Amino acid sequence: MNRQVSEGVVKRRGWTRVTRLGRGWWRQLTSMRTALVLLFLLAVAAAPGSVLPQRNLGVEKVDAYRLENPELSRWLDRLGFFDVYSSPWFGAIYLLLFTSLVGCVLPRLREHVAALRRRPPSAPRNFGRLPAHAEVGVSMSAASEAAERLRSLLRSRRYRVAVRAGDDGQVTVAAEKGYLRETGNLLFHLSLLAVLGGVAIGYGWGWYGNRILVAGPDTGFCTNLQQFDEYGLGPRLQPGDLPAFCVELNRFQAEFLDNGQPTVFRADVSWSTPQREGGRHLLEVNTPLRLDGANLYLLGHGYAPVLRYTDRQGRSQTSVSPFLPIDEMTTSEGAAIFPDANADTRSGRRSADAQVAFSGVYVPTVPTSGPPSLSAHPAERAPGLLLTAYRGNLGLETGVPQSVYEVPRRALDSGRLTQLPGQAKMLRPGERWTLDDGTTLEFIGTRRWVTVTVRNDPGEPIVLAGVIVMMGGLVATLSVRRRRVWFRLTPTGDACAITAGGLARSDYPGFAAEFAAVVAAAKAEPTVSPPPRAADDEAVTDPVSASADNVRP
Repeated sequence: MNRQVSEGVVKRRGWTRVTRLGRGWWRQLTSMRTALVLLFLLAVAAAPGSVLPQRNLGVEKVDAYRLENPELSRWLDRLGFFDVYSSPWFGAIYLLLFTSLVGCVLPRLREHVAALRRRPPSAPRNFGRLPAHAEVGVSMSAASEAAERLRSLLRSRRYRVAVRAGDDGQVTVAAEKGYLRETGNLLFHLSLLAVLGGVAIGYGWGWYGNRILVAGPDTGFCTNLQQFDEYGLGPRLQPGDLPAFCVELNRFQAEFLDNGQPTVFRADVSWSTPQREGGRHLLEVNTPLRLDGANLYLLGHGYAPVLRYTDRQGRSQTSVSPFLPIDEMTTSEGAAIFPDANADTRSGRRSADAQVAFSGVYVPTVPTSGPPSLSAHPAERAPGLLLTAYRGNLGLETGVPQSVYEVPRRALDSGRLTQLPGQAKMLRPGERWTLDDGTTLEFIGTRRWVTVTVRNDPGEPIVLAGVIVMMGGLVATLSVRRRRVWFRLTPTGDACAITAGGLARSDYPGFAAEFAAVVAAAKAEPTVSPPPRAADDEAVTDPVSASADNVRP
């Protein structure tokens, strides 16, 4: 029996220690200092997301960075720096900050609501110890009547007022204002919680899809995951949850100054839905296409050379291949592949060693002097296409994903695909290149393409509202000061003597002038006469002025 009792005591002591430890950690986590530290850590943790390329914004940029910095990229990838906002360490900081703010704000909110319901505190016993105090004068009316007039005066100045009568006949008028300061402070922190919650909702239920859209009716796309070049779904979404609509690029217009600076980017797009609703929209940088459930934004633009290849059997194939810009003058690199070239005419099987690919550089304006592979202007003033030919097995049947913007590297490295002898060929629109086996390649011209992103962020309205409320709360916190004013009315026969005191709850340089104005308004009451002066009039100064000069900010 004693053994069971002692074991129970040990268990209770153990649980008590755990409870104390948990309470200590909870107090530390929910302190304002910890919240500020976590907010700073969140800002630091988000910095790599704006410096390093992110997979959810551009996989090709991540791949390019990894090619340029292979050793550093290996460690950055292990630590999640290419997926900052999806990394476990960023989520941990985010969750801790959210928890800290909730634990910090809710008790303060409860206290503030209780303070709003409480009456202003009673007057201190000695006004002389307050930073601001003054003798108002003598009221010729009873203390209760004078107190009601002071109540009306203070309420007209937006004070909360409470009148209290003492057992000795004294009446005190307590007034307080500036509660909006704490209200603004709480609104600021609550709106910060709303912003964090909106971001979390956007991450869980938001989605995006990027697509290079070439001008023409044969290159449109619909909101199907297989038709996006890259996409990302929130963990709470399924592919079937995406809104259904299709988009087609009719025409793209770009205008530039003589120095190459862009002035106009405008894409004319058509859209439609399964309900046969649709229309046209001029898509610009700050003018997205807003549809039900998603918005379409314009991100970039470029040129897509149109090439026609004629093989040894006389069959022609046309390729429209977007080339990616590499500089501000829209010098672009890309590739065009023809996997069905020289296929068996009877069986239709692809050739194992006579497939054709071309890599090249498109130059919108070939310079009159200097290297021809660098454009002199982003507009098509003197276009040229510098190409290199390859023949062999492209290796597309292996099922390994390959970039459509370059010649298959695996096939080149393995020797299955080889470069044809000879120098690169510069083609102008309409020119034809005859290869060593008699096949031809014709450069027909170019089409414009644009990069569009389709996005939906359900947390965006919450974040916007939170930021607006946050700014309003910040203004109230910085501009409002909490202060208190008291009047004591002491009966003297049929009259009463009035004294005043004031206290600013925070640093408020203007409180002295405000207190003096309240006292002056009380003196201006018709039934109030100035206080009796001392025998030595020259040695006594005006009490209101003296008290105002001694007010500490």
